[in-house]
Amino acid sequence: MKITDLRCAVIGGSPIVRLITDEGIDGYGQIESSKPYLRPVVEMYRDFLVGEDPTDVERCMLKIRRFAGFKPWGSAVSAIEFALWDIMGKAAGLPVYKLLGGKVRDRVRVYNGGVRPKLAGHTPADYAANMRQMKAAAESFTLIKQGVAFHGAMATNVPDFSYGELRTGPRNPNRGGLTERGFNHVVECVTAMKEVLGDEVGLALDMGPGWSVADAIRVAQVLEPLQIAWLEDMLTGDYVPWVHPELYREVTVATSTPIHTGEQIYLRHNFKQLIDTQAVRVIGPDPCDVGGMAELKWIAEYADLHGISIAPHGVLDGLLGLAALVQVSATLPDNFIAFEYPVAEPNWWYSIVEGLPNPIVQDGFIEVWDRPGLGVEFIVAEARRYLDPADATFFDD
Repeated sequence: MKITDLRCAVIGGSPIVRLITDEGIDGYGQIESSKPYLRPVVEMYRDFLVGEDPTDVERCMLKIRRFAGFKPWGSAVSAIEFALWDIMGKAAGLPVYKLLGGKVRDRVRVYNGGVRPKLAGHTPADYAANMRQMKAAAESFTLIKQGVAFHGAMATNVPDFSYGELRTGPRNPNRGGLTERGFNHVVECVTAMKEVLGDEVGLALDMGPGWSVADAIRVAQVLEPLQIAWLEDMLTGDYVPWVHPELYREVTVATSTPIHTGEQIYLRHNFKQLIDTQAVRVIGPDPCDVGGMAELKWIAEYADLHGISIAPHGVLDGLLGLAALVQVSATLPDNFIAFEYPVAEPNWWYSIVEGLPNPIVQDGFIEVWDRPGLGVEFIVAEARRYLDPADATFFDD
């Protein structure tokens, strides 16, 4: 079997990778819906892969893996890896989890980071009301993540929140020391949310990046009685192309509250110091950014040897990304907590693919399916309706 073409089309904001072979078996991968600008990056890899046997997944990956970097630049390589495993599974008649070593669980726990109504405001009462809505979601999540402080709009909507000069714009651009008022506001909002959830539903916090080490230590210590599942990306994180494991370790050893990072990190090599020094208690690589499913599994196993848990990121990964998360999470060791459940937007995405359970999530879990490859396929006649005219031939033979 040989790869004859690599194509990319942006569908609903998500760059979709299609690998075509000379045996009529195609593989698909997906990049986060926030990254439509990566289409030409995907197409750069065509000359690396045409003529290769896609079932030699690692040989193909060795050709392209070096040509990427931290989020968002690892996304193209990750999506291609999904497509390679999708082809491999279809050719073998096996789900991807079998090719990754077999499943150790029949259903995977997911946490809610995306089934989230809009906040009415940024007071403790607003956060409590939002948490009541999330707790009542039909998916019955057992773990919910909410953004506070520098992750989201709290910092720019609470007067005198920090000592830094606040910037506007996307991708959480702010950082700096918190004022006493800002610090207390974070604690009050978290306390209000936890009072709603009790011990029935766990609460994780997406908090940065942007905290100082001193403030991170203080807030982690103050929140210890609330049994928070983790504090995520306090120092570095989303779209920050470095890690600072030595600073994370300062925070981690100062508190019993689990500290978490990792969604932006590309490849196992960039997790090595973070894990070797036990700088955090939880890591959260995203299969759509870290280099793919096999890369994520390697990192999970290495973390397990060091007593570190894993809760993969995934909120914008889409339905093919969801399929990849289910497949790899089924194979992870016992340090697996849950993965972040992707919500597809626009909603018509659910009408252009088939193979997902209905409902997808029940009682906070997703049943692992056994269809070959990723187990999710485009309904081509429906998907064509959402193609840009310039991509009209994307699904053609």
